[in-house]
Amino acid sequence: MIPLVTVNFLWWAKGFREMNPSIDKHCWNITENFDSSVLKDDLASYLNGTREGDQICKTTRTEGFFHDFKERYIMTITMVFGAMVAGMTSEGGGAVSFPVMTLALKVSPTVARDFSLMLQTVGMGAAMFTILWMRIKLEYRSVIFCSCGALVGLVFGLEVLDKMLCPVQKKLGFVTIWFSFAFALFLLNREHKRKTFDEIPNCGPWKAGVLFVAGLFGGTFTGIAGSGVDICSFSILTLLFRVSEKVATPTSVVLMAINTCAGFFWREVEMGGVEEDAWHWFKVCVPVVVIFAPLGSIIASYFHRQVLAWMVYILDTVALLTALVVLGDKISVVGGIACFCILMAGFGIFFLMSYAGKKLLETEQADERVQEKDLKDGSVNEMNKDIEKNSINEKNENKSSDEEN
Repeated sequence: MIPLVTVNFLWWAKGFREMNPSIDKHCWNITENFDSSVLKDDLASYLNGTREGDQICKTTRTEGFFHDFKERYIMTITMVFGAMVAGMTSEGGGAVSFPVMTLALKVSPTVARDFSLMLQTVGMGAAMFTILWMRIKLEYRSVIFCSCGALVGLVFGLEVLDKMLCPVQKKLGFVTIWFSFAFALFLLNREHKRKTFDEIPNCGPWKAGVLFVAGLFGGTFTGIAGSGVDICSFSILTLLFRVSEKVATPTSVVLMAINTCAGFFWREVEMGGVEEDAWHWFKVCVPVVVIFAPLGSIIASYFHRQVLAWMVYILDTVALLTALVVLGDKISVVGGIACFCILMAGFGIFFLMSYAGKKLLETEQADERVQEKDLKDGSVNEMNKDIEKNSINEKNENKSSDEEN
């Protein structure tokens, strides 16, 4: 309730303060040393024929705070559903916003990525506050090691890889990777009576390294599409390390909150600021996200996990099919082959991860049985030693009593 009330109070306060349009007038006096670079392109032409002492003025109209809803209300409605998906599943709101903006609304992937980072900073941040306030069980080693890798991958994705990919490649890459995650979720849910843990069992250096690498890949995806570390963390924890979804899901939420805050900061401070258009989309979605993300978490508690899993299956399948239809004429032969290879690689990686998780569980269970047997044998030996010692003591006591008699 605290994030919800705080964000909505600030949003509505700013909205009512800037509700009415404003008109600003800017004037420049023409002097001998006048620098024409201060003028916009549409005013520079007026310099021809002006004399010293003349004045150039421009009047600009700034629309009211709620004006953006006229053109962008569809995204407000979309994020009601997107925020609920973020609260109900391990996928962040970016899993809904990015494909809708890039495929349906024809928004630039860069704007959609910045919007996802900004919005999830608020939505996931509010969810993280709730999780920590309610002391929900987390896998803190995953939070630490995945975050370290994710921060490195995030900077690499923003500064290097994002500039190497064209918009079509970003859109296809997003939907194929998320469809692969749906396959991972299917592998997870077909095992109905699998053994799970509340934390990573016997966490050592190699497992910490795996978490770091998972965060590295997830951070790179986040740098390109605005989300990714959540599904990488969730897949590693549940498929490989057999951690319960009740622990893996809030852990992925906390990871995503940390990563999006870092991404938003890096874009705004180190890269000259997020895209201007992203602020307008952000403005129309903030008040609904902080309401429906926590509401999604509450609603999810009344659904069976298979229902939530099928929601992810349908969502990711629709996103992939939509991308193939919308981008069909823009996909080259090489791009189509690359898309297919990414899809098959994702299937293979998640399948091998699930198989490795089974073998790892069998190995750890065998080690536990050996330890239990050793402990039991040790207890028996200790018991025999105690019996033998007591027997010797009784004999010595009897011998002493005989000698006294």
